[in-house]
Amino acid sequence: MHGEELGGYAYGMWPVVVFNIILFLFFVIGFIKPKKRFEWRSMGAFIGFIVTLFTEMYGFPLTIYFISTWMGKSYPVLDPFSHPSGHLILVFLGLAHSGIAMTILHIISNAIIFFGFYVMYKGWLLIYGAKGNNMVTKGVYSRIRHPQYSGLFLITIGFLVQWPSFTTLIMWPIMIFAYYRLAIREEGDVTKRFGQEYLEYKKRVPAFIPHFRG
Repeated sequence: MHGEELGGYAYGMWPVVVFNIILFLFFVIGFIKPKKRFEWRSMGAFIGFIVTLFTEMYGFPLTIYFISTWMGKSYPVLDPFSHPSGHLILVFLGLAHSGIAMTILHIISNAIIFFGFYVMYKGWLLIYGAKGNNMVTKGVYSRIRHPQYSGLFLITIGFLVQWPSFTTLIMWPIMIFAYYRLAIREEGDVTKRFGQEYLEYKKRVPAFIPHFRG
């Protein structure tokens, strides 16, 4: 079904792109605090995801341009470069100009994003409160071993729901793999420090996704 409302070209807003990139990096880097070279390397994958996300959301819609050109007149909306038509999930469900569907999409995606920040914040409070002197196993660390990375994954999943694109779908698994490798490396360092105590903790607590039982 073709959209009935035309909203005009909603991109080329590069100051908005820069503002959003700086805003999200400020919070994420503040919670994760990368220091070593390999930590910044993983953060680079997240930065790449955020840059491509907001570039496609407000700067230049490469994915929409490619799909609409390829599909031609069969593209589901008349005005693919209006802001409502940027939500590809709704576009291909025929709901791009449905206010209710748009509201539901934003509630779901924003809930995932804010929950991701909440998980990161809870992990940050505990790990930096301990100042590296003790092994932290309480609170959110009693459910997952890497809450800050799990929070980061949730944030990016929320954005993928809200504004999927070819570039973010390519960057997302690269970012996940980078933080998976970082987590393994960090666990090796923690095992050297705390020994059997950490190995026992590792057996009973999953790395990123909590057990939904008991």
